[in-house]
Amino acid sequence: MPELTHYINGAHVQGTSGRSQPVFNPAIGASERDVPLASTDEVNGAVAAAKAAWPKWSKTPVLRRARILDKFKNILWERADELASILASEHGKTHDDAVGEVTRGLEVVEFAVSAPSFMKGEFSENVGSVVDSHNIRQALGVCAGITPFNFPAMVPMWMFPVALVTGNTFVLKPSERVPSASLKLAEWLTEAGLPDGVFNVVNGDKEAVDALLHNPDVKAVSFVGSTPIAQYIHQTGTANRKRVQALGGAKNHAIIMPDADLEMTANALMGAAYGSAGERCMAISVAVPVTDAVADALIDIMVPKINALKIGPTTDKTSDMGPLVTQQHLAKVRGYIDTGETEGAKVVVDGRGFNQEMQGYEGGYFLGGTLLDNVTPDMTVWKEEIFGPVLSVVRRNSYQDALDLVHSHEYANGTAIFTRDGDTARSFSQDVEVGMIGVNVPIPVPMAYHSFGGWKSSIFGEHHMHGMEGVRFYTRIKTTTTRWPSGQRTDPEFTMPTLG
Repeated sequence: MPELTHYINGAHVQGTSGRSQPVFNPAIGASERDVPLASTDEVNGAVAAAKAAWPKWSKTPVLRRARILDKFKNILWERADELASILASEHGKTHDDAVGEVTRGLEVVEFAVSAPSFMKGEFSENVGSVVDSHNIRQALGVCAGITPFNFPAMVPMWMFPVALVTGNTFVLKPSERVPSASLKLAEWLTEAGLPDGVFNVVNGDKEAVDALLHNPDVKAVSFVGSTPIAQYIHQTGTANRKRVQALGGAKNHAIIMPDADLEMTANALMGAAYGSAGERCMAISVAVPVTDAVADALIDIMVPKINALKIGPTTDKTSDMGPLVTQQHLAKVRGYIDTGETEGAKVVVDGRGFNQEMQGYEGGYFLGGTLLDNVTPDMTVWKEEIFGPVLSVVRRNSYQDALDLVHSHEYANGTAIFTRDGDTARSFSQDVEVGMIGVNVPIPVPMAYHSFGGWKSSIFGEHHMHGMEGVRFYTRIKTTTTRWPSGQRTDPEFTMPTLG
């Protein structure tokens, strides 16, 4: 397989720090190559390349910038399977799930291509006597993105297409667990005509992150990951006078009302809880059936579906769910199940019993789908984000009890309600204090021309990602007020004009 590098100033660059770490294929549990970990000097070199490219790029006509992104979009369409295979090999998600990730990222590129429309300013005539006023949006300069392991292509594409098309240059620091997709995206951007230095990739760990946060030439930082790191990114970045959007953790609840279509709900929860092995910030990890009767009926429907999950590597096209990303994360998720059982939850379906030796995946980081019942708000499995294929059932007696449960959690990223009643759904949509809401939709990820982000401890910073919120994050307004002196008006002259 190709050697892993950084990508700086339009070319692959070998690491010089002397530090690296292995990149694993989670389906077989083996390292296939190493990724270099950038030093502070290497990060600063990438930032310097982006800074040097910014003056010309920021003054490039927005239509020309959009056309480059349009060429990149076409490359993505044509090579989605190639990129999906890279994602699956390092993350472990199924190939179809990886194709879906590429598609959702591509939608942001499609939105960015419309930049000539959304970059238009505003004009007001005669704000005063013979005084006009207009404003424009201008780029910030060098922007940085720090992205997680669970969406190696989609989350970077939540960031850099909008940043680039609005006239910024960009330095991406992807997760060191899944570095290859970002390098491929960088190659394709260059192929689409993006000038050297406008988009750069530095692989690394905390040293690289800190270098970006402290470099004075980085004007804005975007981050997606866990809440403790999001807090650190936000505090450190803003202390260094940077604009920061940092998306943190999630604990997404789905309220199931007594009038819900339980078969439809069960199918929705299967994909939302166990798709991508639960390693999604928008995964539904808590089902909240209203009344015991609804809970019992829902569990009866879901148990055979969970037991029928086909778990295997991405190379098996029939797999419903792949492995977890690392051996350490597998142990962490298994530990949550152990703790839930110890604290009194009922393990209805136990993913710890998945026999991967019989499946032929002895070294992989596989865990079966798990269903916990009788979970209560004092339990660790409800309080903390598990980020694995574990669905907790928290029984409530009324709609208000269910709503109060959602509001009592520190995270407020996404939520859903399953009901046939429009009045209940409308009240829920208006009253629930969560950033993204689904009505009979289990994973309410907004389309690219809307914006993505939660509330409370799920976000730090004032701007959500992509859509017009993304445009506002990556630009700043400049307003000009104009008065022109009265000119001398004369009659037409028909003789040859002369000077002096």
